[in-house]
Amino acid sequence: MTNRLHLVFGGELEDTQGTKFRNVDEIDVVGIFPNYAAAYDAWKAASQKSVDNAHMRYFIAHLHRLRDEEQGKGEGAAFAQ
Repeated sequence: MTNRLHLVFGGELEDTQGTKFRNVDEIDVVGIFPNYAAAYDAWKAASQKSVDNAHMRYFIAHLHRLRDEEQGKGEGAAFAQ
């Protein structure tokens, strides 16, 4: 069975409508998770902790989509927020 790794990370955005971080040195890396369900739970917990900050956003990066071993080339990352 192949791993479907997911990275959960977040930080303050410059604009609530965008995805550009205010300070990349302060990005919060929550962790890498073996499946989407675990990543979603971590994303939700991190998001709820920062609910009072409208500029704070957390994302789930589907790391398994960065490089598909069967395809032999990367397909690009897909992010969920």
